Amino acid sequence: MTDQRISIFIISDSAGETASKLAQASMAQYEDAQIKIQIVKRAFIYHEDELIQALEEAKAVNAIVLHTLVSKDLVNIANNYGKEHNLFTIDVLSGLVDELSNRTGLEPSRLPGAMHFLSKNYFERISAMEFAVKYDDGKNPKGFLEADILLLGVSRTSKTPLSLFLANKNLKVANLPLIPEAHIPPQLWEVDPKKIVGLTNNPKVLNRIRRERMKSYGLNPDTAYSDIDKIKRELEFANDLYKKLGCVVINVAQLSIEETASIILSELNIEDTSYFG
Repeated sequence: MTDQRISIFIISDSAGETASKLAQASMAQYEDAQIKIQIVKRAFIYHEDELIQALEEAKAVNAIVLHTLVSKDLVNIANNYGKEHNLFTIDVLSGLVDELSNRTGLEPSRLPGAMHFLSKNYFERISAMEFAVKYDDGKNPKGFLEADILLLGVSRTSKTPLSLFLANKNLKVANLPLIPEAHIPPQLWEVDPKKIVGLTNNPKVLNRIRRERMKSYGLNPDTAYSDIDKIKRELEFANDLYKKLGCVVINVAQLSIEETASIILSELNIEDTSYFG
């Protein structure tokens, strides 16, 4: 069937980000289908009456309910309500939390929003994001030597978004735009090649991205910036530099920011510890 309308209710005792990501990942499988999916979020639910109200709203539209509740009482209420009213309900957290408890012999804290507490991990993340901003776009080459990761690439290879995404994983990231006519900072040659990632792209894809960039500014898309021959020269210059450095090279043409970041962590043997306190 097509042209269906489906509601997904996110019910959480925190911001509801965990369940939202699960919903978005599922929705991505139906991007080409004629399905209209509405996400309704009911966050910071701490009391039974608030939970019941949210569940009744969900029942009224025969919604799919995803809940991330840590209070056993609220979890039981949500699960029992789903069974009694034939409301499809997914308890996102309990299975894994209970299994961790079984294997460790430890009781979970059951603190709502524990993932977002202002822990040492949180402040390290903020510090990493400040680092990414400070050393973005080659502003200060001295930062190259302090960085966990140094990203290189010609214009529009996602250096800045990647820097900020990786900073959210507590990694200090600096980046340098590569321009054939520009001076290469001497600090680049002092960086361990195992910390450097060279980003590249396909000429036609880069041409399209740059043309769209110019259009977004209300400018003529056919400029030296988007010229295909110039782009090829830029990419050739960048790839020659990557060979000299002996660094990891990633073609981002068909990759999302998340996919590229995952490849970087894998290639550089960096463990994602951003979820640990």
